[in-house]
Amino acid sequence: MDIKVDKNTVIVFDLDDTLYNELDYLKSAYQSIAKSLDADGWKQLYSKMFSMYRSNINVFEILSEDFKMDKTELINLYRNHQPNIHLFEGVIEVIESIKSKSGKIGIITDGRSKTQRAKIDSLEILKYLDHIVISDEIGSEKPSFDNFKAMEKAISGMQYYYIADNLKKDFVAPNALGWKSVALIDNGKNIHSESNKYMDSKYLPNEFILSFSDINIV
Repeated sequence: MDIKVDKNTVIVFDLDDTLYNELDYLKSAYQSIAKSLDADGWKQLYSKMFSMYRSNINVFEILSEDFKMDKTELINLYRNHQPNIHLFEGVIEVIESIKSKSGKIGIITDGRSKTQRAKIDSLEILKYLDHIVISDEIGSEKPSFDNFKAMEKAISGMQYYYIADNLKKDFVAPNALGWKSVALIDNGKNIHSESNKYMDSKYLPNEFILSFSDINIV
């Protein structure tokens, strides 16, 4: 799809499962926790943890029993680690193309401030961003209109785009506000995998893409 960009264009991205796979954050966190609990045998422990996760077993409950730790401490290790994550192929090219056309870039994401900002830092995209809206920082989660109005207030523009992945909550508000909406189709690794339940018109984006290579900035 072609997106015409100029100084009046604001392109906003979701973060998790849009710019990278959130499952990779989970893997990064599990590896960090495994290393802190068993420096010598962390790979075996990580293998066990990820297998339990895939089997819908409460990983932290088992670790809490095995290592005589409070679950809160394990959750904090998960949330506060510095993640080893990477952008999807093609993301940086799209971002740099937007900037070359004088477009503005934002992120609207749900989550805790420290966690989400650590992800943005690890992805090395902060220098490209004109504004970030994080639910924890404004006290409102998608699909609330407040998150998108906060972006409009921070960055003025004539045309706004929202590129995201979760049909349940990502497109209701921007669609109603007159934004152009684009859904990145699940690559099979998304944390939220129930898009089939949200095919009514109010949930649907204007466009679907398979990858960032489908986006042509003109």
